[in-house]
Amino acid sequence: MSIGPIDIAEDCIFCAIGSGSAPATRVAEDDLTLTFMDIHPATPGHMLVIPKRHSDDLLGTAPDDLAAMALSAQRAVGAAKTALGADGVNLLNCTGPVAWQSVFHVHLHVIPRYRDRGKDRLVLPWQPNVPGHPETLAALGSRLRDGLS
Repeated sequence: MSIGPIDIAEDCIFCAIGSGSAPATRVAEDDLTLTFMDIHPATPGHMLVIPKRHSDDLLGTAPDDLAAMALSAQRAVGAAKTALGADGVNLLNCTGPVAWQSVFHVHLHVIPRYRDRGKDRLVLPWQPNVPGHPETLAALGSRLRDGLS
């Protein structure tokens, strides 16, 4: 599939990388997606997966692009584990500035994780062992179900 100029935002660095007009260390590419190295890696091997068609964030991404991103991320996870010996991998998407989105072209971070603290200094940003209150969880779940309708 050829991506035409209408699919590229002129002021988007990830569109420029996808079109080849800006440099990047490319890892993998298919008709719909590009995987390349993050220039500000959280850990060794940190990659980004983008759709070649521009969309600002996850909510504006076409379903076929989102599915292709997931498959490309799955392949990148496999490469991180086999080629780099990663002990695990995090996938991260940030939607909106409050959620740490800094480039407004949807992307998935593929972040290899290592037991070796010298290689991997990332820590969990919340305490997953602190349970939510059952009534609060039920009320929020109900609101979310209504939001899906």
